[in-house]
Amino acid sequence: MTAAQEPRQNPPRSDGRDTGHERLPHLDATGAARMVDVTAKGSSARTATATGCVLLSTAAVSALRADEVPKGDALAVARIAGIQGAKRTPDLVPLCHPIAVHGVDVHLEVTDRGVEIAATVRTADRTGVEMEALTCVMTAALGLIDMIKALDPEACVVDVRLEEKTGGTSGDWRRSGERDVPGT
Repeated sequence: MTAAQEPRQNPPRSDGRDTGHERLPHLDATGAARMVDVTAKGSSARTATATGCVLLSTAAVSALRADEVPKGDALAVARIAGIQGAKRTPDLVPLCHPIAVHGVDVHLEVTDRGVEIAATVRTADRTGVEMEALTCVMTAALGLIDMIKALDPEACVVDVRLEEKTGGTSGDWRRSGERDVPGT
């Protein structure tokens, strides 16, 4: 057997927990990526909330606050982009299941540093909506940047992360605090 034919092994974790592919449901017996079969799982109410920020110049923030963005209502476009992104997540993230998205709330707040984005996605399905919430935040951010790029070509997306999730067999989870980010 050549090295290319041998099953891939996951590197050891620094916390000592097992990372063998037999414990990771997205890997088959050979270590290849696969879509997890959720047929036997029951449907349950689930939510996920994610956040992020688009950093903007002072001029771009001023234009948003004065409703003077040349392309139009940038915040409305960003909100709709986020909702659309949540609904289209399985088309963008290869191993995500297509699920019924039952609700999406997108909150955008203009601050001195840019626009803070918070998104909550809800379903009553067999798998969670964490990826949908994250995709919602990212597509809202991209929609905003598309609307504001003429005023601020240096706009950038930062701090996108899952804040909490509820429901499912693994139960509720909430971010415990700040994690060190490499390079900061």
